[in-house]
Amino acid sequence: MNNHQKKSIFTRQPFVSLLATLTALTWAFAFPLIKIGFSAFSVSSTDTAAKTLFAGIRFFLAGIFTLIIARVSSQKFSLPIRKHLPLLILFSLVNTSLHYFFFYIGLSHLSGSRSAIIDSSGTFFLIILACIVFKNENMTFKKILGCILGFSGILVININFQNTMPDEAFRLSGDGMLLLSALCSAFGGILTRIVTEKISPLFATGFSLGFGGLVMIIFGVAMGGRLTGITPLGCVTLLLLVGVSAVGFSLYNKLISCNPVGKIAIFNALIPVFGAVLSCIILAEPFQVKYILSALLVFSGIYVINKL
Repeated sequence: MNNHQKKSIFTRQPFVSLLATLTALTWAFAFPLIKIGFSAFSVSSTDTAAKTLFAGIRFFLAGIFTLIIARVSSQKFSLPIRKHLPLLILFSLVNTSLHYFFFYIGLSHLSGSRSAIIDSSGTFFLIILACIVFKNENMTFKKILGCILGFSGILVININFQNTMPDEAFRLSGDGMLLLSALCSAFGGILTRIVTEKISPLFATGFSLGFGGLVMIIFGVAMGGRLTGITPLGCVTLLLLVGVSAVGFSLYNKLISCNPVGKIAIFNALIPVFGAVLSCIILAEPFQVKYILSALLVFSGIYVINKL
């Protein structure tokens, strides 16, 4: 790590925790915004093609916006297309296209709570993979304990104490797709560290979102996806989601490039907690006491992993 990184707010612990929490909060806004967007664009809960198209447009625009910011903010900005094109394409497909394509297919076949639990496993897959791939990442007792606490928080927030129905059987179209999504998310985090060692994190983020989003648009249209109910509310919501993606991924990828992966990844466990609370505020959904317990468990996991 060079002297510039040592002085950067992206490597100083108080700022790292603050920025990682802000990233989780930013991504959490997607929960209520996606619900509003689907309603505004008349996308049904089972229309995977339209969902893929909607997500593709969101990520494509976020990628273009991020690349513009990268171009304006960096005097040494360049497009390392020829040298790093294969790596950038792999990064885009895994981190954006396949990740969210599998996610939307799985989400269409499972309940929201079950989807959240399975998808959040990507956070813990990433921590484990980082210990396998990177020499400076070791699996320690505090990482194991932190993962247990974090995952417990996610389980608590999705428990339905009034549900007396037996659990559904494992289905490839639902559980299988979300497990693939979680694995793509984890491998995407590994690729983030590898890619950003060679390329500017901001440019890599913009390319990943832009190219990955374009692939999703093509697949969405090919599957027959259409966005018919275009309204001012829908357009504003889509622009807000573009901002969520651009800011969230840019901050997250920068943090991953400057810090041990495990210390940043655990903050992703806050996303469903923040998402539930924001849904209460924005969508007027009922607040539940279990959200407080869930947050305490997740914050405990973060503290354990990041404790000096």
